[in-house]
Amino acid sequence: MTSISAKRSTSATQNLDVQAHLKNLNKPAVKSIKLRPNFHPEGIFGQKKIGSKKKQGSSKPITQMWHLKGRCPEGTIPVRRTTEDDLLRASSIQAFGKKKHKSIPQPRSADPDFISQSGHQHAIAYVDGDKFYGAKATINVWEPKIQQPNEFSLSQIWILGGSFGEDLNSIEAGWQVSPDLYGDNNTRLFTYWTSDAYQATGCYNLLCSGFIQINNEIAMGASIYPLSRYHGSQYDISLLVWKDPDEGNWWMQFGNGYVLGYWPAFLFSYLSDSASMIEWGGEVVNSESDGQHTSTQMGSGHFPNEGFGKASYFKNIQIVDGSNNLRNPKDIGTFTEQSNCYDVQVGKGGNWGSYFYFGGPGRSPNCP
Repeated sequence: MTSISAKRSTSATQNLDVQAHLKNLNKPAVKSIKLRPNFHPEGIFGQKKIGSKKKQGSSKPITQMWHLKGRCPEGTIPVRRTTEDDLLRASSIQAFGKKKHKSIPQPRSADPDFISQSGHQHAIAYVDGDKFYGAKATINVWEPKIQQPNEFSLSQIWILGGSFGEDLNSIEAGWQVSPDLYGDNNTRLFTYWTSDAYQATGCYNLLCSGFIQINNEIAMGASIYPLSRYHGSQYDISLLVWKDPDEGNWWMQFGNGYVLGYWPAFLFSYLSDSASMIEWGGEVVNSESDGQHTSTQMGSGHFPNEGFGKASYFKNIQIVDGSNNLRNPKDIGTFTEQSNCYDVQVGKGGNWGSYFYFGGPGRSPNCP
């Protein structure tokens, strides 16, 4: 039997570890870095009002909840505070803020073990077979229902380099609902990166060194508002990730004017040159906690065939080519592990360019 004193000692050690980690994460306000990218896929920086507020692609304004309580002083950046409860929800301090291994969608995988063991399911559009230097999309924003706290639902862009083995490089950005990570069911802006397929490197947002934020108006991990409603108003966010051809850093832009920051080139091996695949779409965790498929929703929780105002969408999806220009993607493929649970349908035309609807309800009579 474990003695009471031994339990107290273990608890005290854990508490010290938690406090030390919190101190490391919740640093005092620091001056932001003034670095800017040398080149931009949408034109010369001097001709754009970088940092100005503009409406998103649906012509409906979208913001973050913390703006209701004030703004950051000039020269600082907003950082979501990590609490003791945040750390204690994680399986371990080391696991906090990290994705699990094998969570990347593999469109060309024929390995049934990969699909059944990862616990992650996707509905995506993708392009591969070329060198890519960035990607852009306007992403419909919802508040999907999550069945279990250890599950999540997200919509994001993946910038991928290398094989799908242990050397995979990935840059990711989008929105997510993750009760385990944030302690609530709010829809939040997020980023992620890894250079070794989620094994030892990388994390969400600013929870480890990696992504360097320069913007003081948009916070990583902060709640997005307002949200789309079924048969109601639709809201979306535009995200652009691109590689600076001079410095080699990967930059991220939110909306039409907010350059948020960058991932330094030295973080990566394959992505220090270019990406070999771009993916856009949704991901959920299916923990099958009660022996059945999760009822965690992807996107709006409705299938793509329901269309605008009901299903979730990505529109104006584009890639950045070797000349640092935005281009419509060619030969778009789609992938989902179980189309009767979550599905994806692509389209093209009008002011939406290349687009797709995606998502689903998870567990249903057709998805047991």
